[in-house]
Amino acid sequence: MTEPDPRPGDLLVASVALADGVFNASVVLVLDADADGALGVVLNELSPTSLDSVLPDWVPVVSEPRLLFHGGPVSPNGAICLARVRVPGEEPPGWRRLFGDVGLLHLDTPVEIVQGAYADLRIFAGYAGWAAGQLDSEIAEGMWHVVGAEPSDVFGEAPLDLWRAVLRRQRTPVAVFSTWADDPTTN
Repeated sequence: MTEPDPRPGDLLVASVALADGVFNASVVLVLDADADGALGVVLNELSPTSLDSVLPDWVPVVSEPRLLFHGGPVSPNGAICLARVRVPGEEPPGWRRLFGDVGLLHLDTPVEIVQGAYADLRIFAGYAGWAAGQLDSEIAEGMWHVVGAEPSDVFGEAPLDLWRAVLRRQRTPVAVFSTWADDPTTN
């Protein structure tokens, strides 16, 4: 099966062949992808750092669970915020559309402006990045499935179950991997 080229707003779902210890069972939202490379955030991994310890003013405005997410191994001390506007079609200050009503929100935006403008908001420490041609090679090697994202993938209440949930809604043969067991002898 040939995977499409990833575009901003797509998900990269780690295949069972990807067992590098960094992206095992990861779901990555693509933020940018072009000839120079790609970057995204891991949606289904929590950060060991508390959100309250780094961005305490943002805790009341983020979606449940009110935690900091580990967006990836690159620049772990930096933060990326994803937000879904409350009023479809609106573009509040500091926000840039990614797909549908989901976009990137600049963390320099005053929290007072943020309150009430967004239906959902999540903050990620770090990101995942690929050099030119690197992600294309990994996709060609069968390490990633490229699928469309839904807002619930970004802001769902069960982020740790996201890998199986996204695989389950795909067509066969990809959907079969949602039942994959960690112990390969039981598959």
